[in-house]
Amino acid sequence: MPNRLAAESSPYLLQHADNPVDWWPWTPEAFEEARRRDVPVLLSVGYASCHWCHVMARESFEDEAVAAYLNERFVAVKVDREERPDVDAVYMEAVQAATGQGGWPMTVFMTPDGEPFSFGTYYPPRPRSGLPSFGQLLQGVHAAWSGRRGEVAAVAGRIAAELAGRRLEYDAPAPPGAGELAAAAGGLAADFDEEHGGFGGAPKFPPAMALEFLLRHHARTGSDRALRMVERTCEAMARGGIHDQLGGGFARYAVDGTWTVPHFEKMLYDNALLARVYTHLWRATGSGLARRVALEVAGFLLRELRTPEGGFASALDADSAPEPGAAHREGAFYVWTPARLRAALGPADASLAAEVFGVTEEGTFEEGASVLRLPGAEAPAALRERLLAARAARPRPGRDDKVVAAWNGLAVAALAEAGACFERPELVEAAAGAAELLVRVHLGPDGRLARTSRDGRPGPAAGVLEDYGDVAEGLLTLHAVTGERRWLDVAGGLLDVVLARFVAGDGTLYDTADDAETLIRRPQDPTDTAVPAGWTAAAGALLTFAAYTGSGRHREAAERALGIVARLGGRAPRFIGWGLAVAEAALDGPREVAVVGPPDDPATAALHATALRSTAPGAVIALGGPDTPDPSPLLASRPLLAGRPTAYVCRGFVCDAPVTDPSALAARLR
Repeated sequence: MPNRLAAESSPYLLQHADNPVDWWPWTPEAFEEARRRDVPVLLSVGYASCHWCHVMARESFEDEAVAAYLNERFVAVKVDREERPDVDAVYMEAVQAATGQGGWPMTVFMTPDGEPFSFGTYYPPRPRSGLPSFGQLLQGVHAAWSGRRGEVAAVAGRIAAELAGRRLEYDAPAPPGAGELAAAAGGLAADFDEEHGGFGGAPKFPPAMALEFLLRHHARTGSDRALRMVERTCEAMARGGIHDQLGGGFARYAVDGTWTVPHFEKMLYDNALLARVYTHLWRATGSGLARRVALEVAGFLLRELRTPEGGFASALDADSAPEPGAAHREGAFYVWTPARLRAALGPADASLAAEVFGVTEEGTFEEGASVLRLPGAEAPAALRERLLAARAARPRPGRDDKVVAAWNGLAVAALAEAGACFERPELVEAAAGAAELLVRVHLGPDGRLARTSRDGRPGPAAGVLEDYGDVAEGLLTLHAVTGERRWLDVAGGLLDVVLARFVAGDGTLYDTADDAETLIRRPQDPTDTAVPAGWTAAAGALLTFAAYTGSGRHREAAERALGIVARLGGRAPRFIGWGLAVAEAALDGPREVAVVGPPDDPATAALHATALRSTAPGAVIALGGPDTPDPSPLLASRPLLAGRPTAYVCRGFVCDAPVTDPSALAARLR
């Protein structure tokens, strides 16, 4: 019989709706039930494509005996971390402080008042590697709750008070200057893996935001070292197993330092961020590999993650069945053996494929299977297509089809820019379709965003700061590409909410609104995780909007927010890459480009394309004709020059002479 999660919209929660565990969603009623019964709360946090979440579910949450013990002595609450990043952030901070590490599934025991007292992540069904079994853990927590309540309450109260008292000390210093940005680039160079690209050792995550900073730093300063780090990392990732050599997307991370074996789940946010990085690398260098990869990733987004409503699903699972009816295994959909190549291609072509993609009898993964790589020459297109068709017959990984506002904002920006740079109008159309969904479904009549939607219906969670910042970023990028004023206006409305609800008087930004649900503390984190921090995402959108409109209020808020980058960029540049990228834009101006001309005139299109392909950090581009109704403020008082389409470039309240020649415009934007 399904439990309470059957009424939820989150695919992760629905995965647990048939567990014998009597799960509750995160609601006040769950904690009231714990008070009524005088039992502790078990909080279990994960997400739909999380491999170890599935493992713990199979081993423990589907076990009737474990469930019976759990149901009798606890109130069990299940949370999708992607739907409620605020809940996840607050309790993950406690887990990391107590254990020195974090991860998912997250397992926390707390009082009925939400005060945590026991922490962990995955627990096995039997004791191993120093971990108790999940059953032993339950018994131990129950014994402590029943026999040492005073001690438990004291621990919980102390931890809750410590968490509640944490606040980022912030005196709103100035944004980083040229010297500080150079030092941050130097810090990345010190951590750079010269042989394999990327930063640090295993596991290795795609450093999209740090790469974006380095590209902007190269554009502003001409630093060969910065560009070399981007080129080496992008090529190594593109040729490695982390990149799906057939389907085009990128996995979440590599378990090794050489990008060979991925953790196979594919996330929308990684692929949106990387599509943009490869597009920008192409802008900077003309690299054919960068162009191919950017378009492959864009194709993956449209083919694998696009929903019927026009948005983009959150993720593809790491696990699937190697054949119909078999148990799910990590990576089963993606890996190959020489025998499977022969079955798909025949002996001769299988030998070629094994050489091209690095498939050996020994394998690079489990049980002699290999993850496809591209160690040498480019693979023939026909070979890729045949293998992709053969792979399509395998059981597919599950898809988490909820639409997350922030990640769709990232996808809108990536697809709009890739479509414009590579003259692929279908990508711009896809970006506009996702933006339409965000406005139609996620944006309420009060101007507030819903964090998620599914099947065209908004989810229950309120948008957090990253949703406002990333959606505004996507809409502003779409405005630059299409010239449609409405995207600028909607972005402005979102940023008004940011200024009213998320920014404190001293320039501090919070991850939740001032009227959001009260947790132990109001989460606040300016550092990047797998996505840009809400803090710096909002700063970037505020900076761009200020350039479009001339708003001093938005510019001042952006600069106050960027003060945190000056503080953290020199110490931990890998973890504030997007903030450093935004700081590069601020230092560069950002440059404001107004392209004025009839929309159907090829000369207008040529100027517009030149502006969009510029590497000027954070360039702000407006497009419109002399008769455009309600044009962007950046187009005001911008006449045609001698009746010809014209471009105006301004920077720091100073404008260059207008130009009509694309090559002259390109020179102004170098």
